[in-house]
Amino acid sequence: MSTGSGAHSAPAPNSHDDTVTDDATATTPGSTKAPGAAAGTAAAATATAGTPAGHAATPRTGMFSSLRIRNYRLFATGQVVSNTGTWMQRIAQDWLVLSLTGSSGAVGITTALQFLPMLLFGLYGGVLTDRFAKRKLLLCTQSAMGLTGLALAGLTLSGQVQVWHVYAGAFLLGLVTVVDNPARQAFVSEMVGQRDLRNAVSLNSANFQSARLIGPAVAGVLITAFGSGWAFLFNGLSFVAPITGLLMMRTAELHKVDRVPRSKGQLREGLAYVRQHPELIWPIVLVGFIGTFGFNFPIWLTAFTYKVFHAGAGTYALFNGLMAAGSLIGALLAARRAGSRLRMLVGAALVFGLLECVAALAPGFWVFAALLAPIGLVGLTINVTANSSVQMATDPAMRGRVMSLFMMVFMGGTPLGAPLLGWVTDVYGPRVGFLAGGVISMAAAGLVGLVLARAGGLRLKIDLRRGRQHVAFVPRMGAAGEAAEKELAPAA
Repeated sequence: MSTGSGAHSAPAPNSHDDTVTDDATATTPGSTKAPGAAAGTAAAATATAGTPAGHAATPRTGMFSSLRIRNYRLFATGQVVSNTGTWMQRIAQDWLVLSLTGSSGAVGITTALQFLPMLLFGLYGGVLTDRFAKRKLLLCTQSAMGLTGLALAGLTLSGQVQVWHVYAGAFLLGLVTVVDNPARQAFVSEMVGQRDLRNAVSLNSANFQSARLIGPAVAGVLITAFGSGWAFLFNGLSFVAPITGLLMMRTAELHKVDRVPRSKGQLREGLAYVRQHPELIWPIVLVGFIGTFGFNFPIWLTAFTYKVFHAGAGTYALFNGLMAAGSLIGALLAARRAGSRLRMLVGAALVFGLLECVAALAPGFWVFAALLAPIGLVGLTINVTANSSVQMATDPAMRGRVMSLFMMVFMGGTPLGAPLLGWVTDVYGPRVGFLAGGVISMAAAGLVGLVLARAGGLRLKIDLRRGRQHVAFVPRMGAAGEAAEKELAPAA
């Protein structure tokens, strides 16, 4: 993926000597250029398709290089504890709703309510992230998320829980996430700087997927032996760890990012910035489709467990653990890569949709289970490639708003996709529901890939001869093709 015109117009990354405290005076970033500068040309779109993101600023580093930074170590340690609790609550929440209602559609409604606030208010969360100190925002949001877990634990352990309580808890958690997600995404660059940003993003994903291996397994045991309430309780208490880590950080060692003062038009400015930079808008469009229709695993896995294989919560936890194992491998592989190519993002999306289609038609339990790990690996590759590419190509003063848009389309589409695919799953069966998600993901990847190729002056070449690359994009003939060929040469 090319850094493109957006990255070239951004200020130079801050050095490791630049520091900031939470109480630093907010200033207007004078180096931010007007949205749309030098964007939209065929050459820029071609560079997007072929040039590694962060090519000049991101040399190949060790798999765990970001962990040498104390502040990031504290952050990562706290997150692995709270992420474990989060996965325990997700399993408990989905299974509790299914137990109370017997409906995959109800699970879809729960998922939709959790992500609805991101769809409605996600962009405003980015404005707040750019305006306030991110560490202080995270202290507030992590505390609030812990309280929602404790509230559900109290209702469930007392035997008073009803499905509307779970709906309300999911919606409140989603409201907090509106600010928490872009704040966490943008805070990574303040902890590690631009040089280690891609590695830290990949390690964050590895952290999340490691917790996904542990959380569902523990949740399965707890739910089977004692009920869902104990999983909610553990999640509520787990937020003590990230709060402690944030309080222990040395604010003088955070990289300086000027905060944006309050002014009119900040939301429109962020949208215009993304619209004028093709290296930002196309990854966001693609992950929007994948997130809306391809990532509805709570619906499909509960339905396959309950209706196809006639199993219990332990099997549901196993399915989640297998996906997590594949995702963890994908995150660690991503941490070793020096850059991101948009062609990798499109290719991974095509493979992801194909694997979902194959899994939907799997004839038996173990074939279905075996496919979940590669689905997790490819899905994580999509997420990390798009996330790190967008962050590295964005002006730091715009990063909160851009990442809020990224998270809004990736997670905010769930309120639209989850109820629809939940209904399809209920009416036509789990296999048809899963198949529909895979087909839509493949179609979106193919469409975005073709649009990018056309904008970049490329054409599809198919060569079935032995020893040749069978499918490839090559420059078109003529002036546009010559320009495209020059742009693609450094990435060849």
